[in-house]
Amino acid sequence: MKSTAKIIVGLAATGALIACSGQKPATSTASVMAVKPQAQAARKIHDIPRGGLFGQRTVQDVLQMYGAYATNKLKPHFDKAKVAYPPREVTFIALKQEKKLELWARDSGEFRFIRDYRIRAASGVSGPKLREGDMQVPEGIYRIAGLNPNSHFHLSMKLNYPNEFDLFHAWQEGRSDPGSDIFIHGKANSLGCLAMDDETIEELFVLAAHVGAENVKVVIAPHDPRTFPLKADIGGLPAWAPELYSRISREIKALSPGSKPVAAAGL
Repeated sequence: MKSTAKIIVGLAATGALIACSGQKPATSTASVMAVKPQAQAARKIHDIPRGGLFGQRTVQDVLQMYGAYATNKLKPHFDKAKVAYPPREVTFIALKQEKKLELWARDSGEFRFIRDYRIRAASGVSGPKLREGDMQVPEGIYRIAGLNPNSHFHLSMKLNYPNEFDLFHAWQEGRSDPGSDIFIHGKANSLGCLAMDDETIEELFVLAAHVGAENVKVVIAPHDPRTFPLKADIGGLPAWAPELYSRISREIKALSPGSKPVAAAGL
């Protein structure tokens, strides 16, 4: 009998249909350096970066184009929360029902709430993603697997969906194609991804590049468990949903014990 590790590796190789990427994501590295903010830096329109055509630009090109402007927008929020910029670690909490993405960060201390953003589109309904083409936004605890500076959706950040938890339960249930290519990206169009507006994805992309994508966690929940508990008794949810929702709830509540963030910007 094959080991679980071998099965996970095999399942990770499945899923060739690209949903939201447009282009293959470029893997971010810790060598990406922070761009120093400039006073009153103006946001550059989505033009072709110097030295390369669309489809050839790098993460560094994006930082040159949007880095100063995005940093100037982010830094006052970090200053207010008393967290250094760039921070050491970042966690995004994506709430599907509320269509809100919260930004939490820390340097040497505890995680602090920085700000939130409106999610412009997130296809599907409450419940985890199970297979390619089900149009579901995943639910779980993920990492940023790569930064894509050449997305047809302006910019995008690839999640490591399916992760080990997703792959293990897909194997248990005989699902050979749990799906792939899930991104946080620009534009207001979603095929299982989290769609933000273009200025928001510029901020998130620049922040992830400055922090290092390996230091960014993404927790996706069907709704805010701080408002009312995540329940797995909805018809059609898999048998392992209680375990998943327990993990998600612990992650979110650990960030904000006894505190509740402000309402979503623009809501």
